Amino acid sequence: MILVTGATGNVGRNLVRELLAAGEDVRALTRDPATADLPDGVDAVPGDLTRPETLPAALHGVDRAFLFPVHGALDAFLAAARQAGTGHIVLLSSDSVTFTEPGWIGEQHLACEQAVADSGIPWTFVRPTVFMANDLAWADQIRNGGTVRGVYGTGATAPVDERDIAAVAAHALLAPSPGKTYELTGTETLSQIDRVRVIGATLGIPTRFEEVPRETVRRRLLDRLPAPAADFLLDQLAASRTTPTPTLPTTRTTLGRPAHTYADWVAHHATAFTR
Repeated sequence: MILVTGATGNVGRNLVRELLAAGEDVRALTRDPATADLPDGVDAVPGDLTRPETLPAALHGVDRAFLFPVHGALDAFLAAARQAGTGHIVLLSSDSVTFTEPGWIGEQHLACEQAVADSGIPWTFVRPTVFMANDLAWADQIRNGGTVRGVYGTGATAPVDERDIAAVAAHALLAPSPGKTYELTGTETLSQIDRVRVIGATLGIPTRFEEVPRETVRRRLLDRLPAPAADFLLDQLAASRTTPTPTLPTTRTTLGRPAHTYADWVAHHATAFTR
């Protein structure tokens, strides 16, 4: 049995599908199984990483687990996993742990990696760069006039499709030997201006990027992120204007196929940008 935490998230939903397609028995940890809308065949159980009392039952009979990084809330899960005899944990981490200055976000992920490593349970770390799914935050602006307003439009990263992250995580869960680290990017280094252009070209709609002050974007980020995280993301984006994120071949070498392109991702999420 494989347990997937964060099963209704961008990576978790795709991971559940990958594991079912591989013929695995899958259990999904979710706050409300009745509204989770998970595929048939999944053993959806109620629980939350921040509610330790829910974890022993969720981990009963689980030999492998995908662990979503809820910062500061992994100790109870790891203790319950040890008690259950879970033999392999695949942790979703971040490439920010490899930065010379990991910043607030990198430090949070480093703490998660350290907790898993210290647990004594065999582990694998999956370290993606920025998610393509983050650009779904542009959907309202695309639908309402096609102008995306942001800062550091020429900052260039190599965003990765959540389907590729899930596929690599599934590979790791099914691999005979834990202990590897997978650093993932997409196939292309693209600026925000490039990505807005690709959205328009893929969907056949007019789009443009409009530069606005940093503080305007920071205020939007603070609606969903703590201030240190917002500042770290903006600083990294600013730095990528002169030091673009390079691409890595990890998805191809791991799965034997190329990673999805940004245009692939846009087409997959077309309704979010046009409905």
